[in-house]
Amino acid sequence: MPASPDSFRARTASAMDAAAAPYPVVVMDAAGYVAELNGAARTLLPGARVGVALSSPDWLADAHRTPGTGSVRGAVGERFFSASPSVLPGGDTVWWMVEETSYQSAVEELRAERERTRFLTEASSALLASLNLQRCMEVTARLAAEHLADAALVIAPTAARKLPVVTCDQHGRLAHDTVSGALRSVPGLPEALRGFPPVPSRWIDPAAAAAWMVPEGFGEVGSLAITPLPGHGVPAGALVLLRRAPQSEFSESEEAFAGLFAARAGAAMSAARLYAEQNAITDTLMRDLLPPTLRQVEGVEFAGGYRASVDTDRVGGDFYDVHPADQDCPESLAVLGDVAGKGLEAAVLTGKIRNTLQALLPLGRDHDQILRGLNDALRNAHSTRFVTLVLASARREERDVVLRLTSAGHPPPLVLRRDGTVQEADTGGTLIGVLPEVTTRTAELRLAPGETCLLYTDGVTEAKGGPLGDTMFGEDRLRRALLGCAKMPAEAVVERVRMLADEWIGDGGHDDMAVLAITAPRGAHLGAVDGTTPGRCTA
Repeated sequence: MPASPDSFRARTASAMDAAAAPYPVVVMDAAGYVAELNGAARTLLPGARVGVALSSPDWLADAHRTPGTGSVRGAVGERFFSASPSVLPGGDTVWWMVEETSYQSAVEELRAERERTRFLTEASSALLASLNLQRCMEVTARLAAEHLADAALVIAPTAARKLPVVTCDQHGRLAHDTVSGALRSVPGLPEALRGFPPVPSRWIDPAAAAAWMVPEGFGEVGSLAITPLPGHGVPAGALVLLRRAPQSEFSESEEAFAGLFAARAGAAMSAARLYAEQNAITDTLMRDLLPPTLRQVEGVEFAGGYRASVDTDRVGGDFYDVHPADQDCPESLAVLGDVAGKGLEAAVLTGKIRNTLQALLPLGRDHDQILRGLNDALRNAHSTRFVTLVLASARREERDVVLRLTSAGHPPPLVLRRDGTVQEADTGGTLIGVLPEVTTRTAELRLAPGETCLLYTDGVTEAKGGPLGDTMFGEDRLRRALLGCAKMPAEAVVERVRMLADEWIGDGGHDDMAVLAITAPRGAHLGAVDGTTPGRCTA
């Protein structure tokens, strides 16, 4: 190992001693003229001459002209050196030059690696911030154009003939387009879309870039790189990087780094696509489970309200339906039920029950037959769950609405009269899905214009809340809530009951809640003008 500059400085008493050092040594006088050069310094600085002011490297000359300057660093050609001064007794200064090229390269590589790591971390956060596929494609194109190339394209595979493309140009502007068979003419692009390893950019002629790939005003393409976007089991797309001429082609390290970025972008795009597919499936399956939108049917007002036990859920174990009258039966059939349990499992059974009831409608709206058929269906399914429900058949007779109500293990409906009194319908029966036989009692009543029959589940009356948070809403409080609803339309009655129940619960827990209001409209019923929209009533 050669001796250190410090050990030589300790022994140096003259410029001649310094000349024997194994490091490049430059001795300069106070005016900046070179007094002595050792052999290593002559080799390193061929332009330096004894008796001539040092001009190169300029960083060393500037340091010598500045009194009190300590160690300095700078480049000499493609090499990197540090220089430390040592003042001799005669006033000359010895500059000891130590090569630090390897050290500087390591420092630069460490800095670059930290920058790459920082960028990948920020890119991952930006990509995972959204589960929207188009948004992920936009973020991928923008980040790639900003940090990896002059412009970038992201192409996503789809089942359609035309593939979506997001382009970010040299100015950071995003553009959306589609491409079909034209991509086959670009070397490496079809393979990247199928998930094959990328073709080295040096193998791709920049002239092979199709016109649809080059942003407007981009100029000549100097280099082209194409890398796949790997997904979860299937390719997520392809990333195309464009660099303007006359810039050099992408290096192997740049391509490798682009692959690391592409892996993160592909994972985010794949997750977004999977989320979109699952969301579409969920929406399709959920469509038949969601409570229907109710309106006036055959001169009778229907309105419903539902709140799942978990506010983030859309469905649960409570349900309601209205089946309009048809040519075989002049009555509309309303159903409100409560399946044992809650959550998605109860909602699935709810869907089966609603489908079964739909299939039982041709029985002529006979409540006993419908309930017996439903009971047999649930028992034959070997389900451990049961359901309570209320059937309400409604028909218009002049201005009144005639109701037949049958409860099967369910709280009996409440009837709000025009004078503000609240009555309980005289109906009852056994729950469905447990016993071999079903026994029920049907009540018949009339609703005068402005009067309402309210069907509800026990999630309303058993909801706990109040000042201490542990008091049930109760049937008495429900009756008092109805007292202020006299002569209100069905939607207003439902909204008031839901509002009061929600206020009572506050932030507390609760079961599924459902209410269904059947109201005899006030005034004469007018049909729809165009024959399709719901009719309206005059006050």
